[in-house]
Amino acid sequence: MKLPGRRAGASAGKDAASRVPPSVRGLNYSNSPLLVSRTPVGRSKLLVALVGLGFCVLLGRAAYVQVIGASFYLKQGEIRYAHTLTLPASRGRILDRNGQLMASSVPAPSLWVIPKDFDASPASRRELATLLGMKAQALENRLDDSPNFIWLGRQVDDHVAKDALALGLPGLHRLGEFRRKYPEGEAAAHVVGFTDVESRGQEGIELAFQRDLVGRNGTRHVIKDRLGRVIEDIGDSMAPVDGRDIQLSIDSKLQFFAYRRLREAVSENKARAGSVVVLDAQSGEVLALANYPSYAPSDRRNLTGEQLRNRALTDTFEPGSTMKPFIIGLALETGRVTPETIIQTAPGRITITGSTISDAHPHDALTVNEVIQKSSNVGTVKIAMQMQPREMWELYTAIGLGQKPQIEFPGVVGGRLRPYKTWRPIEQATMSYGYGLSASLFQLAHAYTVFAHDGELIPVTLLKPADRPDHTRVAGMRVLSPQTAQAVRHMLQLAAGPGGTGPKAQTIGYSVGGKSGTAYKQEGKGYASGSVKKYRSWFVGMAPINDPRIIVAVMVDEPTAGKYYGGEVAAPVFSEVVQQTLRVLNVSPDIEVRAQIQAQPLAAVEESF
Repeated sequence: MKLPGRRAGASAGKDAASRVPPSVRGLNYSNSPLLVSRTPVGRSKLLVALVGLGFCVLLGRAAYVQVIGASFYLKQGEIRYAHTLTLPASRGRILDRNGQLMASSVPAPSLWVIPKDFDASPASRRELATLLGMKAQALENRLDDSPNFIWLGRQVDDHVAKDALALGLPGLHRLGEFRRKYPEGEAAAHVVGFTDVESRGQEGIELAFQRDLVGRNGTRHVIKDRLGRVIEDIGDSMAPVDGRDIQLSIDSKLQFFAYRRLREAVSENKARAGSVVVLDAQSGEVLALANYPSYAPSDRRNLTGEQLRNRALTDTFEPGSTMKPFIIGLALETGRVTPETIIQTAPGRITITGSTISDAHPHDALTVNEVIQKSSNVGTVKIAMQMQPREMWELYTAIGLGQKPQIEFPGVVGGRLRPYKTWRPIEQATMSYGYGLSASLFQLAHAYTVFAHDGELIPVTLLKPADRPDHTRVAGMRVLSPQTAQAVRHMLQLAAGPGGTGPKAQTIGYSVGGKSGTAYKQEGKGYASGSVKKYRSWFVGMAPINDPRIIVAVMVDEPTAGKYYGGEVAAPVFSEVVQQTLRVLNVSPDIEVRAQIQAQPLAAVEESF
């Protein structure tokens, strides 16, 4: 018996088999070697192990980045978008005693570029180079130095920066900075000094008070995009703290006049250089300190050492006859002589241990007053040889010789003063009239405060004291008695008057006193020789003579126009500086003007040196 259902099923199976492709119908899967063979267990384990190891490596790396090295990667990410901008502090001003500007900082933008982002046509590059004052090729060479950052112009004029940015060149940026301005220019260059492009003091007051003037820069934390543009501020900013102002004792008017008159004297006498120092004889404040040749602090191209040197403080020389008043003062103080004691100077020379010392012109018997008035070497030596070397050394030390002046200024020198135990008799003799030791012009001016301040050596300063009124009389160290100082002042008045070596120091309306000096200039271990001898000429004095208000010291180096005596070369500068200074200080004249105008010019006595 046939079942209908089974037949139907068989028919369906046949129909399905008929639909399978012939190639597949003949394949027996159970007999395939690929499917029948078993995969090696070791290979499977290796594959699983490699997958697991890779997973562990990725997991470890993720743990290192997210946990162990998180701070490093956060910092690296922050570096790429967060920046700290410096907010420059304005450098402190330098003022004269009356508040006039001698140095100040003004805004001066700087231009910088990212060369790899700098995209400009050749025409735009040429225009940019012209604005910056450089050749096109020089600009290209600078851009090739680094792909990341290049300064194109430091502290340029504001209009230059604006015109450069107006070109719209990608990669060109501006940074706000400050540039120093020096209104007094050459006249005060050696006092004020200058800074470099980073506002660091290099000379003068700018260097001496760098810490006070520089201030403290501020900071600003920002986010920048890849083109260097600020997107937003982050965190707190710290405002800059500007530098402290420095007020000097210098009077800019007196400084300018002293410099101008010194420049004229150097030119008239065809000299190499010169210096002037003006001190307040009551307070010890430096009112003027000028040197020539000088330089412009704002333009130091082709600057030489001759221009840069502050000669009044850094150059030392044998002070010559300017030391004679100190020897006479010591002799008066110890009672060895009086102003009227007679000293026999004939025949105008004296021999000590085989060496002869002479006067420029022979004199007969001279009083001690006349020894200073005529600047007699013989008279001074005869008085000095009555003393012990130690006495002279102690006096010279007391007035500051051989020691650096206590003044806040770079490059100050102390000169030379050998120990008295090494002095030979001839050296003691020559030191009495200024040979065998050395000092700067500033030291000489300071030493003369002993005579101007009634026997006291007063401290000197370049800063205006904030705790006392102008020109306040200060106390100093006692060196001589007031009576001795007044007696020496009278001698200095005679030396600057008729019959003295410095009558050209006379000033209309004011009594003056001072001592001229002339010396052969040292070269190496000896003195300049040959057909043309070299000299230094100077004059140091004070006015008014009865109650001195100022001390003025003048030095002219290597005058070659025919005159070389201090009374001929330096005294006229002293005269004009004294007159101008006392007028500016509103000091009343102490002598009658009419009598001076009617008097004839006085001839100077040639001093011995």
